[in-house]
Amino acid sequence: MNLEAMLADLEDLVVCESFSSDHAAVARSAKVVAAQGERLLGAAPEFVVLGGVTHLRWTFGTPRVLLLGHHDTVWPLGTLRTHPWSLVDGVARGPGVFDMKAGLVQIFHALAALPSLDGVTVLITGDEELGSLTSHQLIEDSARGLSAAFVTEASADGGALKTARKGVSNYELIVYGKAAHAGLEPAKGANAAVELAHQILAVNELASLVDEGLTTVTPTLSRAGTSSNTVPAQASVQVDVRVPDVAAQQRVHELMGALTATVPGTRLDVRGGPNRAPLEAASSAGLFALAQHVAAGLGLAPLSGVAVGGASDGNYTAGVGCPTLDGLGAVGGGAHADHEHVITAEMPGRTALLSGLVASVLRRSAAEPEGVR
Repeated sequence: MNLEAMLADLEDLVVCESFSSDHAAVARSAKVVAAQGERLLGAAPEFVVLGGVTHLRWTFGTPRVLLLGHHDTVWPLGTLRTHPWSLVDGVARGPGVFDMKAGLVQIFHALAALPSLDGVTVLITGDEELGSLTSHQLIEDSARGLSAAFVTEASADGGALKTARKGVSNYELIVYGKAAHAGLEPAKGANAAVELAHQILAVNELASLVDEGLTTVTPTLSRAGTSSNTVPAQASVQVDVRVPDVAAQQRVHELMGALTATVPGTRLDVRGGPNRAPLEAASSAGLFALAQHVAAGLGLAPLSGVAVGGASDGNYTAGVGCPTLDGLGAVGGGAHADHEHVITAEMPGRTALLSGLVASVLRRSAAEPEGVR
């Protein structure tokens, strides 16, 4: 793998800012990614625009393996002025360099090293950092029935692959009460803020009813009232849920739906539900064992795997039954933080690993009888 060429490609992606919430910026970034992919893969992608967000997909033959990444970042336009692209002492920096533009470069260079791309699909989405609101169906459709999905999100600490990810559910709990003058006749109101306080405490205890410390149910953003002298007629709280398996996700959903109001005159409206299914260890086990074998054959250091609380688009591929291995992207750190960086010396080895994995799965799936996959 040619590190110098990879770093030139990485710079091209990083200096084209792609803040998730700016659809025009994401569209500009998609053109840069498309040009890079076309040069290295020998084919132009399909531009898929959903809800104003630009996604890219390459399909070669009958799909058997999916390589999945995203080109949007959390960094607002103008971040390059304070966090410019730099390459110093083997460390690359810049907005999105670690999460996850280096992973895109590694996809293209890994595939360029293969003699044939027959059976490969590459999907690069443009809204992962926003929860893949427009792309999740595209991801699921692209992964369904395939032999493997390889996600080049950044690695965990020390280059560990991500062999499990918690599932995510998102809720909004809204309390409706009755307004009244807080000084003249507060008793004629039904205080939604007081009821919200009861509900926040109740929600905070739900995880303990599911398992011993693996599930988290966290009240986050809350609002109440309209003025300082009015009994609040409405209040709300957002709830972030992380679960290790589908059973826990369903149990939390049942518990959220069973919440009841305690303050007379108030009522609850619970909205939302599961967003991403868990990427359970069973989904990655076979591919992780294969990765260890490929790494050994390449003379790379032994691989480690970890379970993480954060979700990725790999949750969607695993959720439709596609074996999925995540964290195959850059080695470095600082995702979403000022110290975001990539250790560039690791890029050729990670790219060779990905290339070897794709080749191995393609060979194996080609030998399987039709319908076994």
